[in-house]
Amino acid sequence: MYWDEIVEIVDAGEAPVFDLSVPGAASFVANDLVVHNSTLILQASRALARVTPPVLYVCAEESAAQVKMRAERLGVAGDGLLLWAENDLSAVQAELDTIKPRALVVDSIQTVFLPGLESAPGSVAQVRECGARLMTLAKGRGIATFLVGHVTKEGALAGPRVLEHLVDTVLYFEGEHHHSYRVLRAVKNRFGSTNEIGVFEMGAGGLVEVPNPSGFFLAERPAGAPGSVIVAALEGTRPLLLELQALVARASFGTPRRTVLGADYNRVCLLLAVLEKRAGLPIGNQDVFVNVAGGGRVVEPAADLGVVIAAASSYLERPVAADVLVLGEVGLTGEVRAVSGVEARLRAAAQLGFKSAIVPRSNVEGTLPLPVTGVGSVGDALAALLG
Repeated sequence: MYWDEIVEIVDAGEAPVFDLSVPGAASFVANDLVVHNSTLILQASRALARVTPPVLYVCAEESAAQVKMRAERLGVAGDGLLLWAENDLSAVQAELDTIKPRALVVDSIQTVFLPGLESAPGSVAQVRECGARLMTLAKGRGIATFLVGHVTKEGALAGPRVLEHLVDTVLYFEGEHHHSYRVLRAVKNRFGSTNEIGVFEMGAGGLVEVPNPSGFFLAERPAGAPGSVIVAALEGTRPLLLELQALVARASFGTPRRTVLGADYNRVCLLLAVLEKRAGLPIGNQDVFVNVAGGGRVVEPAADLGVVIAAASSYLERPVAADVLVLGEVGLTGEVRAVSGVEARLRAAAQLGFKSAIVPRSNVEGTLPLPVTGVGSVGDALAALLG
């Protein structure tokens, strides 16, 4: 390990920082900003302790002093919330009869161990047996139990897959490296939908709910810029308005480039081919860059028409009206197909001040929250928005 020599320190003003709460001599080598799930679970434990105390927080990964420092920064009081630094799961089990917690938090499952097993903490055998023991305790004593787990470099839950089968719910806490928002996403839920998300923002006092994620993503949208289109992605039952940006420029080399961020690469290439073949726009020799602004992601077919319109708008240098929402799935023959949840998407757009929407013709029925224009093909959509 090599340490650079500090030559000069210049005052750069004040800015929010991430407190890792590590006193004393400790070194961390990391490639990205930390998405610390302990902050989320500590705030959730405080909320639970206010409603159904007591809540036992077993911090097996950090010392009690480290967790206390984070709790003080977050303003977490100790009423009903018990903190215990312990790695031995058998000791935790022995104290449950004395404490009788309504909820139990183990942070993390990779650092607790059972003394009867010879393998080290974090091994497959330890994680499997500790998970099974905690599941038995939770169901036998009626204790709501939360397990904090590590993830692999690929983003999957570390440890044996049987751990995911044991529990009732698996939640992933995700964060974009260069943005302050965090997304809580369910990938398994025996008691509800796995499509719902929660959006949070990291502030000085911890994680704060973002009640209007759409406004968060659209806050810095430029006015009158070609290649910018607003679409509504449906995360479970929650509409999320996102800005799709496209830039079409003459290729500098022989093979045109296709660069996609936040959307499916193969689907975008398919839509660009449909745009050239069915609408007659010669973009085959153009570099095309597609981006979901703000670091968002959109994978559902309802954003197809938005990608097509954004690329055409950039190529033609004609901006799309800022108060228009675009929805629709695009087929290979250039037809615009119906999408689900149109009323919920339009209602969310109306709340943010949008005045109209372009939707598939087959979705134009009944009373809708916004004035809509139904289109049956890519050509119809281009004529309505860029004609």
